[in-house]
Amino acid sequence: VATVLAVMLFFFSNNIIPDFQKKAKNMLFNIAQTKPALNFTPGQFIDQLPGYMVKFDKIYGENGENIEGVFVHRKASTYENQQSIVAEKGKFVPAANKNFLKLELYNGYIFEDNFAGKGENVRQKQPDQAIKFDTLVSHFDISEVINKAIEKEQITDDYRFQTYGQLNETVAKNKKDNADFFSNISSDVLSQSNSVISYMDKTKSKTVAKQQIKLDTIKGEKKLEILSNAYNRLDNLKSTASGKKSEFSSNIKYFSKVVIYQQRIISYSVTCIIFFLIGASLGSIIRKGGMGLPVIIAIIIFIIFYVMNLGIENIAWGGGMSPYLAAWLPNLILLPFGIWMTYKALTDSQLFDAEKYKALFKPITKRFSKSKEHQRYQ
Repeated sequence: VATVLAVMLFFFSNNIIPDFQKKAKNMLFNIAQTKPALNFTPGQFIDQLPGYMVKFDKIYGENGENIEGVFVHRKASTYENQQSIVAEKGKFVPAANKNFLKLELYNGYIFEDNFAGKGENVRQKQPDQAIKFDTLVSHFDISEVINKAIEKEQITDDYRFQTYGQLNETVAKNKKDNADFFSNISSDVLSQSNSVISYMDKTKSKTVAKQQIKLDTIKGEKKLEILSNAYNRLDNLKSTASGKKSEFSSNIKYFSKVVIYQQRIISYSVTCIIFFLIGASLGSIIRKGGMGLPVIIAIIIFIIFYVMNLGIENIAWGGGMSPYLAAWLPNLILLPFGIWMTYKALTDSQLFDAEKYKALFKPITKRFSKSKEHQRYQ
């Protein structure tokens, strides 16, 4: 059973979870991009609402829900009535149906022209209509915007969207990028220390360098100039090394994240088998106390595993441990314990029998009991 669950976990982690994470993250990113309440710019006409052109003079509030100086114009065809809404202020309100954007407007006018299906001569003679309102509630259909956001995939390069095989290519590419990074660091340092080195042909044989001029033989301002130049070069090298150090740390952290994520696709399947060995053994060894005690011990073991997992992961992110070892080390620690627990269960061990430990410590407790009994008669 545990083996079947482990295989299912590997299949789920390798094929289903990356696809779900990709769709979920893209949906979140695109909805955040296309959500009208978040993307409106004050003082500009925006046509993000299907069928409408809107403009707000001022947008404020914690989530940009309050607006002032509202102008809403409906894009009407020849066979539709023209309509424009002007209001002093308004507010975006959550709608019951998430496919609609609810907008409450206060103190404004609705201007509407009954031009639908009428000729040019009639339109010129048609009077305008204006309706004053104190409060107007409008619903805008944004289902088309949301559906496009869900379908559109703009984030595709995240390592969490990849299968085990695809992660192999990402790891290989990352290793090559890191090697190029180290090569560039050495070139930058050499070129800063001596600008002539970058122009030297490495294929030509090198001649013996002439003896350097001793600093003691240089007098006056020339000596100060040389010392100043040397100090400036050292300062520049120090700044370069400091900047490269932070970049190096981020590269190591990203590489460790990719490797650990890849290895855990397999290692978590092995963890499933290890915890089955521990859990089944606990149920067999502990006969007293019903389900309570085995569950409590299992929870404690899982918490230890989880804390150990996070601690080792952080060490690997900092470059203090190989990410391959970090992904497998918790399993390597728990596996002998799981095998030992299974052995104890098969040999009918009394590992968690309280009476056994009482008998073990009985000589010690008996000695203290005698001394107390002796004090009563003194």
